[in-house]
Amino acid sequence: MMDRSDMPEALPDGVCPPWALRGYAVLADGERGAVVDPEGRIVWLCAPRWHSEAVFSSLIGGSGYFAVEPVDRWRVWGGYYEDGTLIRVSRWLTRDAVIECRDALAMPTSPGRLVLLRRMRVEEGEARLRLTLDARPGFGAERMRHPRLEGEVWTAEGRGLRLRLLGAHRSTWGPEAPLRGEFVLHRGEEHDIVLELGTTQDAPLLHPRELWEATERAWKQAVPDCSDLAAPRDARHAYAVLRGLTSAAGGMVAAATTSLPERANTGRSYDYRFAWLRDQCYAGLAVAAHGPHDLLDSAVRFTAERVLDDGERVHPAYTVDGGPVPDERSLPLPGYPGGSDRIGNQAAAQFQLDTFGEALQLFAAAARHDRLTREAERAARVAVDAVERNWQRPDAGLWELEERWWTHSRLSVVCGLRRIAEVFPGGAGRRCSEIADVVYAETRRRCLRGDGRWRRAADDDGPEAALLVPLARGVPSADDPSNAITRAFIEEQLAEDGYLYRFDHPGSPLGEVEGAFLLCGFTMALATDHLGGRAGALRWFERTRAACGPSGLFAEEYDVRQRQLRGNLPQAFVHALLLECAVRLKDASSPSP
Repeated sequence: MMDRSDMPEALPDGVCPPWALRGYAVLADGERGAVVDPEGRIVWLCAPRWHSEAVFSSLIGGSGYFAVEPVDRWRVWGGYYEDGTLIRVSRWLTRDAVIECRDALAMPTSPGRLVLLRRMRVEEGEARLRLTLDARPGFGAERMRHPRLEGEVWTAEGRGLRLRLLGAHRSTWGPEAPLRGEFVLHRGEEHDIVLELGTTQDAPLLHPRELWEATERAWKQAVPDCSDLAAPRDARHAYAVLRGLTSAAGGMVAAATTSLPERANTGRSYDYRFAWLRDQCYAGLAVAAHGPHDLLDSAVRFTAERVLDDGERVHPAYTVDGGPVPDERSLPLPGYPGGSDRIGNQAAAQFQLDTFGEALQLFAAAARHDRLTREAERAARVAVDAVERNWQRPDAGLWELEERWWTHSRLSVVCGLRRIAEVFPGGAGRRCSEIADVVYAETRRRCLRGDGRWRRAADDDGPEAALLVPLARGVPSADDPSNAITRAFIEEQLAEDGYLYRFDHPGSPLGEVEGAFLLCGFTMALATDHLGGRAGALRWFERTRAACGPSGLFAEEYDVRQRQLRGNLPQAFVHALLLECAVRLKDASSPSP
């Protein structure tokens, strides 16, 4: 007989078991995101917005989740996204039934109100389904209060939120218990469940069919045709992810989650539910490479507003509505296995010079599509002034490390100045070119080795994958021999099994301290193509895009040996660079751009 002390510890009330990160999917409507585990449970959702407190926080060890699942435990699961959308279909195969759950966050949306749609359908057989709604606002701190049934709609309140639930009126809900119920569906039958969470008291009636039709129309209008691109399905999916992460206010969160570890038990767990201007510019540039779509306008508007508001004191990150990022703090939660329970982000207080360079590149790309607004043109001039006054300052750089004279940051602003010089007429354009020449000359003097290879920083000779970004964008010019020398050195020192790491950690082999960085794999593809290596670029592209999970989502890092995703997801800038690669590599027989 097993002694009870040897039995596994039960999970806390309201917590679902964790899965490997590659198994999760994400729903998003621009204002918030819901994480769906492989069994179809919603285990993460902040309400009403990205940076709000979580109502379902089971993902990081808090209480709260929302499940509609087969009672039969003898089952296997799967799922997929409908093409060009973040509408997710979960599937279960039981002993005698095939069941689907179609999930989406309803669109069009509003910042103060979210609507989660769930449509159950039995494809074959007969299924008994169990519904559990355990809403715990405040990252699981408390239950919703005063649950009551009004007609066919459950209502409750908690921490400034009002909850309404349609489609579960035969369920039971006590003050100290989650809502629970069961129902039976036969072949071909459907059942709609609609969950609303918001801060308003006068919300409209919940009509599932109308909500689904509006959501389908919104996705059809939001995501362009990508059939002529390399990997067209993945390109459309990447665009849908970027759209889902972008608020109506223009800000795009870096990821939907917080505290998912980049490496187990190392303290490298961060909150990415905020808008990094650099990431926003990467996304805007990727979209601009394809065409003048709405996400380009969103990126330009949000970036211009931040530069105009804060000038040379611009922050690297903001909330999606342009507010300040809160300071870091910890929650009393276990965190995802190997991670922590951190919210807020200290990086928002850093000085990152390359942000100005990326913003200038974005504004120039918008101008080429005749989408440079007056506000963005003003912001570009402010950014040029900021670069002129600050380019010699040490900064935290792309990787948000200690302040140093990072080579990538200087090459980024050179690229931005040269691109915007092509847009500005007369003396303004000449001034941008002159500043670019000064910055570039000093950067070459301090950061280019005698053998023609770019240093990582003025005081660091090591390999640095960040240098591939300006190289792919045309700085130095394609015929400069330092490009090929630097690219080859990065590949030699930082590549493993077709994946690329950011930089080396002296004394530790690749993969020991952190995973391969998927952004870097895609920038290696772009840089290789820019230098004329189309076949090599395609190899990098195909290898890197193979690192996604079954849902087609990418995190920031990839554990090459364990073939697992690491870090928050979905990581916006990885999907942005996948999209740009799909555009640049769309015709494998054509010469490099």
